[in-house]
Amino acid sequence: MARVIFRANRQHGELVAEVPDGTTLLGTAKQAGAAMGDACGGNCACSTCHCWVLSGAENLSEQEDREADRLDMAFDVRPQSRLGCQSRVTGGPVVVEITPESLDSFENEHPESRRRP
Repeated sequence: MARVIFRANRQHGELVAEVPDGTTLLGTAKQAGAAMGDACGGNCACSTCHCWVLSGAENLSEQEDREADRLDMAFDVRPQSRLGCQSRVTGGPVVVEITPESLDSFENEHPESRRRP
């Protein structure tokens, strides 16, 4: 089992999930209740599951060309950027920050989840 930690954002406080090796970050986010976008259903056809891996990148699958090409469509791409649907956990711990773009996408996909002031 691998430990994945999702940093706090406007949707939730810090969330921690224990998942079997091979689970995607997107699948882990869903299991943990983290608000990660997935407009294409996790098929690497959009960039709404864009996240930043703050630590533990060595505990994820290697980035393939398909993922790198799709990341070119995302906003605020950084060296630690990954797509949640393509990044498989191979160990742990991994610390992830869901990008504002991904969070906005999640809220657009699930308007009932938006926090009201």
